[in-house]
Amino acid sequence: MTLKKAGVGTVLFSNLEKADSFFPRLIGLIKYPSLGEDQALWITRANSIHTFFMRFAIDCVFVDSKGQVKKIYHHVQPWRCTMPVWGARDVIEMAAGQARRKEIAEGDILECGL
Repeated sequence: MTLKKAGVGTVLFSNLEKADSFFPRLIGLIKYPSLGEDQALWITRANSIHTFFMRFAIDCVFVDSKGQVKKIYHHVQPWRCTMPVWGARDVIEMAAGQARRKEIAEGDILECGL
């Protein structure tokens, strides 16, 4: 799957994995030694995250049910937790620094595509 900005159609990540069941959500990015700049993980039903057992820092983009960006946490280090983001339904996790490089901002609408 891909992740793109709605309206402009800009593809942000061409290698988007979706975690929408128990085990993929439980494992998350723990199984990865790192992420490429074109990789991201969309975790459903999550308004906060932890980075326990991870080996690298990430950016976390929290979106509501319409894909609108509610909050971005930059450079979340391993062994940390984020505060809950009220109004967020899902989170997109990516390598640290990618949210700024891809110019993702609060208020943007993000959508999954094939």
